[in-house]
Amino acid sequence: MNNWDDIRIFLAVARQKGLTAAASSLSINHTTVARRLAGLEAALKTKLVTRTPSGAVLTSAGQQFLLHAERIEQEALAAEQHVYKADGTVSGKIRLATREAFGAWLVCPRINLLKRRHPELKLDLISEARTISLLKRDADITVSLHYPSQSRVIVQKLTDYRLGLFASHDYLRECGPVETVDELKNRDVIWYVDDLIDMDEQRYMQRIIAIARQGFRSTNILAQYAAMASGMGIGIIPVYHASQDPNLVRILPNDVEEMRTYWLSVHPEAHDLPNVRAVIEFLGDVVREKKSLF
Repeated sequence: MNNWDDIRIFLAVARQKGLTAAASSLSINHTTVARRLAGLEAALKTKLVTRTPSGAVLTSAGQQFLLHAERIEQEALAAEQHVYKADGTVSGKIRLATREAFGAWLVCPRINLLKRRHPELKLDLISEARTISLLKRDADITVSLHYPSQSRVIVQKLTDYRLGLFASHDYLRECGPVETVDELKNRDVIWYVDDLIDMDEQRYMQRIIAIARQGFRSTNILAQYAAMASGMGIGIIPVYHASQDPNLVRILPNDVEEMRTYWLSVHPEAHDLPNVRAVIEFLGDVVREKKSLF
């Protein structure tokens, strides 16, 4: 009969609703997806997927097979990816999806801690939590800025954190200090690209964005940070990171500050698996280490 790889590819096609999207999610080429899907259909002697101009649609047989495939997936994940070895060692691979700032400034600097604790545990970091679906198995764990809308996932509050205004010493020497909020109307504030921003981000710091001049724009907060550090303008940056940079100065700390929250989410069927728990514990420890900065 079929093997696990064929079932995994079928599940990706069913969840992504297309062969190209499925190939992208699995990091394989479109031809491989088509060939393996055809092989699975031949082995089962039935058509599972119908291709249409708008994507891939499951046939009646495909919908029935999906139920069995999801059960097989759970058994495979438990047996192969999320397992204690005989000596209690945590192994396998976990996919963690986070926002860029959390991944780059909190996870990566301490990733060796996870490696020392669990040498055989592999971590894939996806720096984009907004479009990731736990229910589609795009990731095992997500850390996002909004409370997840998916009702079937387990959610816990990881931490609150503060956003503030920062600028480089060079920028302030060249342009002068900022004494009041009203003075921001004559300053460039670095921000997101307006027509590519999501509503979640659009809600914060609107008072400042409305007052200030439009400066450098980027969809990536790491690029915003680099531009701010180079002296291009004033940035809106998490205090836990920017306050540790000696080249930056916080602006109007008593007047401009916003609280945000990082939410951790996990699929309920994966929550108690050993290596998922190991990564959740690691993230909790990383946050506790930085508690005084949040």
